[in-house]
Amino acid sequence: MTEEETVGTPSGGRAESEGPVRVLVADDDALVRAGLTLILGADPGIEVVAEAGDGVAAVEAARRLRPDVVLMDIRMPRMDGLAATEALRAEGDGPAIIVLTTFNTDDYVLRALRAGANGFLVKDVPPTDFLRAVREVAEGESMLSPQVTTRLIENVVRGDRSGERRRRADRARDALTALTGREREVALAVGEGRSNAQIGEELYMSVSTVKTYVSRILAKLSCENRVQVAILVREAVDDAS
Repeated sequence: MTEEETVGTPSGGRAESEGPVRVLVADDDALVRAGLTLILGADPGIEVVAEAGDGVAAVEAARRLRPDVVLMDIRMPRMDGLAATEALRAEGDGPAIIVLTTFNTDDYVLRALRAGANGFLVKDVPPTDFLRAVREVAEGESMLSPQVTTRLIENVVRGDRSGERRRRADRARDALTALTGREREVALAVGEGRSNAQIGEELYMSVSTVKTYVSRILAKLSCENRVQVAILVREAVDDAS
């Protein structure tokens, strides 16, 4: 029996047969919302189900409409994107969340990733990046602006005070001991920002098998998504290096 036959059926992501990816756009700038809605609406595989002008409205709309993906601006009135992300993640299974910001070093972005956001995009990226990001996070991938992926995760790790950094590193290494050797290989690849397809090529697995391993890793490490896995891995590896 092959490895793929023993691994089982992947539980993460969504199937294309489920229809278009349903998206909620949350931003306090009406022009930004209109622009994103126009960009996303041009893709037949994506449906914008609602817009929200602040964090409170975003959380309410997400609860009511249950979109697959939320594009979440960081700085909004009444409730900012960080608090809105935390509120949605506290409820358990919810939409994938892509944080939107005008600054790729914004401390709020780092906090949002720890809170469970699936990634972030700087608002001035090309329109095709928004389309790709929505599709990828809907399938269980992470999405960080490509040019800052590694640096951002390193900022999360190294930005802590030395004492807290050491404690996080110790907890991260302890958590990784729960993984099998193969799971650890996949987790390390996730920590390097690899996609499922890239991991499959490197480790000679099908994408379906990689997804199953990622699902197992998320459960064992008590992580919401692969971004949190990447942060955990970087905390363990960076401190040990």
